[in-house]
Amino acid sequence: MTATDTGSLTMSRAVRGPSCRLCGAELTRTFVDLGMSPPCEAILRADQVDQGETFYPLNVRLCTQCLLVQLPAYVAETEIFDDYAYFSSYSTSWVEHARRFVDAAAGRLGLDPESSFVVEVASNDGYLLRHVTERGLRCLGIEPSRTVADAAIAQGIPTLVEFLGEQTGRAVRAEHGPADLVVANNVFAHVPDIVDFAKGLRALVGDDGRVTIEIPHLLRLIDGNEYDTIYHEHYSYLSLLTTQRVLAQAGLVVVDVEELPSHGGSLRTWSAPTEAVEAGRAVPSEAVGRVLAAEEDFGLHTVEGHDGFAEQVATVRDDFVSFLLDARRAGRRVVAYGAPGKGNTLLNHCGVRADLLEFAVDRNPYKHGRFLPGTHIPVLAPEALDTARPDYVVIMPWNLRQEISSQLAHVAEWGGKLVVALPHLEVFEPGT
Repeated sequence: MTATDTGSLTMSRAVRGPSCRLCGAELTRTFVDLGMSPPCEAILRADQVDQGETFYPLNVRLCTQCLLVQLPAYVAETEIFDDYAYFSSYSTSWVEHARRFVDAAAGRLGLDPESSFVVEVASNDGYLLRHVTERGLRCLGIEPSRTVADAAIAQGIPTLVEFLGEQTGRAVRAEHGPADLVVANNVFAHVPDIVDFAKGLRALVGDDGRVTIEIPHLLRLIDGNEYDTIYHEHYSYLSLLTTQRVLAQAGLVVVDVEELPSHGGSLRTWSAPTEAVEAGRAVPSEAVGRVLAAEEDFGLHTVEGHDGFAEQVATVRDDFVSFLLDARRAGRRVVAYGAPGKGNTLLNHCGVRADLLEFAVDRNPYKHGRFLPGTHIPVLAPEALDTARPDYVVIMPWNLRQEISSQLAHVAEWGGKLVVALPHLEVFEPGT
């Protein structure tokens, strides 16, 4: 070996890979590698189609020390959320999900207009806080994206356009007082500095208040082949075990957990300040132990229990691409319903372009006349379906299959069928 070879070897050994955002250990083990993809919500204007796009890795790692499954911060959160195109209120079922939660939380915690204060982090366009204001409760939204925050403000919902961290949480508490309820729906996985975010939640909540967090459950992601939920704005993929470990660093304890069907299977955790638990004012429920036991049985409490997901992903990809190729050879027209970020993970991983999937339609006018990132598939208004009368409509937000299938019942009038690629390929009649 030459001196130059020796120097190169020494340098390669000195290069350290990404570190775990929870415990700081080096991330040396891959959970699944989906190749390269652009940011999933970076939908393109027509004048951007002939310009270059930046693709980033989707190499998800497993920390062998604390077991947090995570995507290194290949894309900064400021780049993702400065001009965010996802408006929660366009999903009727999601707005109803929020209403049911507000009703249940108000009863559970005894929230009343005289004294209660509710804060939602990542409050989007006010889809949830509208139900809080209808009850006459004082509230505040904290939302980093001006695009969707303006929609909430236009409805009269107080909204602070800011990223949450410990410093922001302390500032909000100093100005508005402690919150009786802090809500963080589908945002815990969206922050690269998850510990600082958790400390922000603790800073916001009163000493006897509660923090609720909704997260896609890693167990369901693996069990249901839900790999399209992997994209750059999802920095962490959480089990109850790893959620507990993050919250513990911020002085919060999970005292209850609910298993939800949303997003293919989610957890809603209820957390209390550590001091309240130590004083006996909050007691962990049996549900916490039950979910932890299910995760342990599934293998999520060991490194080896996370193996095998990459093979499942390859099967989903192969089946979907085969379907599209067979449809093209048979002269069938295939379009997509919905242009969610998760769909762009699937399309880019499968290498799908407009020759296989003609166009997508979406209820959000913001996306009309634009193009999906990476694939450049055009996005049109829903009425384009009736004009094109395609043979197949692929439901991209498969987690809303029932809601969308009912909306597309009329596709049967021209003999069209609906398709989902996940959790496995399925072709079915509209309205079923």
